[in-house]
Parts: sequence; structure tokens; C-alpha cells
Amino acid sequence: MKKGVTGIFYAISEQQERSVFLRHYSVAPALLRYFSSKGSASSTGETHTPPPSVKPSNSGSAGGDGNDKPVLSHYWGIVTKRPVREDGKAWPWNSFRPSDAYTPDVSIDLKKHHTPLSFVDKFAYWTRRYGCRAMMLETVAAVPGMVGGMLLHCRSLRRFEHSGGWIKALLEEAENERMHLMTFMEVVQPKWYERALVFAVQGVFFNAYMVCYIAFPRLAHRIVGYLEEEAIHSYTEYIKEIDKGNIPNTPAPAIAIDYWRLPKDAKIRDVVQVVRADEAHHRDVNHFAADIHLKGKQLREAPAPLGYH
Repeated sequence: MKKGVTGIFYAISEQQERSVFLRHYSVAPALLRYFSSKGSASSTGETHTPPPSVKPSNSGSAGGDGNDKPVLSHYWGIVTKRPVREDGKAWPWNSFRPSDAYTPDVSIDLKKHHTPLSFVDKFAYWTRRYGCRAMMLETVAAVPGMVGGMLLHCRSLRRFEHSGGWIKALLEEAENERMHLMTFMEVVQPKWYERALVFAVQGVFFNAYMVCYIAFPRLAHRIVGYLEEEAIHSYTEYIKEIDKGNIPNTPAPAIAIDYWRLPKDAKIRDVVQVVRADEAHHRDVNHFAADIHLKGKQLREAPAPLGYH
């Protein structure tokens, strides 16, 4: 009798403990339903079979009634949802969402230039003149924003202070530069030795720029500002070559049409034009950041230029 009571006690205790845990620490309601059905099945001697995954149906109206059904996952109750385009078709890209797409402002000042004043500015301008051809590879161009955002992120955690939006601004810059690479990868396929060169340059530049940003953040931002000025000049020459007929004006890649919200009949010239506008924005952001440091201030003391993308 005592043994039976003890067994009942342990059974009740286990159920109560599981119930309390799921109520307060469950990751999703689906997990609670899963364990509840599992417990009832074990008490009756039945085996539990998880329900099959629900995949989105391709049928539905143009508004996406059939495409917006969630894809259920049994791994910790995660529920994913496939976004759709405005015409109701499935969104083909996993690297970015429709909310990340934007229409850039292509009305930029091509002649805008920061005149070097101090020794730091002149040194940064010197690197622009003699080192930009190796540094402006799109695989390397995404490094400064990532390094700056990472260091500001660690600083914010270490000092328990806000960043003024600069973490988000610099990481957006890095992601935007990466999308430039993904776009041009659809146009030109690099050779194996070009990939090897990028691998070596990126490894060296990442560490060198990180040391520079830690020791001289103003110099780091100024260098990027001048490199972006050179990028604007390079893309302007690219557009001129297309207009002369030396480079074929092929249809724009699908990823570029979705990312920059370009017309369906957009050409590669339209892509280069919006990429140049992105570089102009990065130029202004980095020169602005360098000017903040020039005044002896921290970046968090000035609001970051968010909202471009």
C-alpha cells in the first residue's frame, strides 16, 4: 500500500513539475500541446505521432491568401512564414526580406569632396590615391562597417551605454555592401585566383582596419569616406562606358530588382546608378563620423543617419 501511494505521489509530482515548467518556461504553445499529448498517450499505452508539417500552398488569390500559410516546425515550436511579393508570388530570397528592400535616392552630388585639413585627413587621402584599387573589392568594402559596428557593440555592452544608433547604421552599411557583391556575382563570375586574392586581402584588411579603428577611429572613418569617393568615381566611369557602348547594358539581375525595387525591365545601368547612390550615402556617413571624432566627441553624442535603407 505504501509503495503504491509512493508511486502515485511520484507520478503526480512529475506531472505537476512538467506542467509548472511548461507554463513558465515554454518556448511556444505548440511545445505545451506536444508534451500534453505525449503524456496522455503514454498513460494509455499509445504511441504519439507528431502531425505532419504544413507546407504553404501555391493556390490562392493575388493577395497571397494561399501563400502566407506558416510552415510549422517541430523543433522547439519555431514557426516560419514565407513572405510574398506584391503580386502574390513567393519571395525567392532568404538573405533579405521585402521589408529590407528600398528605393534609393539617386540624386547625389558627384563632385562632393572633403578637403583634407589635418595630417590625419591627408594620410587618409593618400591611402585613397594609392591603395583604393586593391581595397575597393566589394568583398572587402563590407569589412569597415562590420568592424566598426562590432567594436561599438562591444563598447556599448562593456560600458552599459547606448550607441546613438551607430551600431545599426554601420551594420546596415556592411550588409548593403555585401548585397552589392551578391548583385555583381550575378553579372561576373570571378576566377579561382581572384577568389584567392580576395581571401588573402580580406584577412589582412580586416585585422589592420580593426587595429586602426581601436587606436584611431577618426582616421578609420576618414579612410572609408575617401575610399567611397573613389568608388563613386569608378561607378561613374562604369556608367560612361555603358553609355558609350563599350559595356553591354544587359538586363538587371533579379536580386537587384527586388532589393532596390527597380522596374521589371531595369538594366545593368540602373543597377550601377543605385549602387553609386549607396556609395554616396556611405561617403557622407563616414565623413560625418570622422568630423564627430575631430570635435573630440563620441559617436553616441550625435544621432546616427538612420532611415536611408
